[in-house]
Amino acid sequence: MSGLHFRPVLDHLDLLARPVAEALTAWPGSEHVEVAEIDPAVSDTAAFVEATGISLSDSANCVVVGGRRGELERVAACLLLATTRANVNSVVRKRLDARRASFLSMDTAVERTGMEYGGITPIGLPEDWPVLVDSAVLERESIVVGAGVRGAKLRLPGALAAELPGAEVVEGLAT
Repeated sequence: MSGLHFRPVLDHLDLLARPVAEALTAWPGSEHVEVAEIDPAVSDTAAFVEATGISLSDSANCVVVGGRRGELERVAACLLLATTRANVNSVVRKRLDARRASFLSMDTAVERTGMEYGGITPIGLPEDWPVLVDSAVLERESIVVGAGVRGAKLRLPGALAAELPGAEVVEGLAT
């Protein structure tokens, strides 16, 4: 992939946000995960694709969505290909059993994940958050996603996303 130097993640935990490093250390799937250092200025998907030549269809985004029903708030992470958008108003809202669902604000997402905005990843999230994985992610040979910081990206087999802690594969999560 495009001149990026991907290396085994367990040998380079210093490139990751603390919760990501801790989760990868404990997760058996981490032996199939690699990390590459990047310029933080190109961390956002469009800039990353342009700078590296990595295909949008091999890039994945992790977005954090919250929903409420009465006083009860539920939060989930959604992992989907960068060529798609999360179906927040129907699929995610129903999964959260919420009247309304919306993306968490930047400050709230950063505070609750312990990760940098623009680098949030589905690995190392709070244990009670489901990780909703769009089924199209599983079809990719590999995906590139954030590393919890803007200065690195993770690469893993698409099918491995179904084995992430808290993962639930959801057909039609993305449109």
